[in-house]
Amino acid sequence: MVDAGVAAGITIEPRSFPEGTKTAADAAAAIGVQVGQIVKSLVFLVDGEPVMALVAGDNQLDEAKLSAACAGGTVTRADADAVRAATGFPIGGVPPLGHATALAVYVDEDLLRWDEVWAAAGTWTDVFPVAPAELVRVSGGVVRELRRE
Repeated sequence: MVDAGVAAGITIEPRSFPEGTKTAADAAAAIGVQVGQIVKSLVFLVDGEPVMALVAGDNQLDEAKLSAACAGGTVTRADADAVRAATGFPIGGVPPLGHATALAVYVDEDLLRWDEVWAAAGTWTDVFPVAPAELVRVSGGVVRELRRE
């Protein structure tokens, strides 16, 4: 993960939380931040192709909005095997960059309300802080409204 950050032009300093950061609520409690500051790295299949949505921890993804952002059709959630195949990481530890395959990335605009957000660093226990604008840059993400109302 650190190497992926270097390649993207950002210093990533993972912090380990042995109690776990598998869910947004777990991560926020462990780190001591608001749930909205947690980046959920979600993999979906849009017309069968994997894409990543980086969603604020206090939001649920609106699949219709993701489909529209991708100019796609059918959106389905990727299973654990598809997530690992696309990213190289397990569900609960998927980082926003450094994936096994090139993924289109869409960033929930609500992440931009914070000065700092926290994303998974490849495991269920490791996370790293990043400014939202840097997250957009290093992930190659496109900012969109993705929140389910």
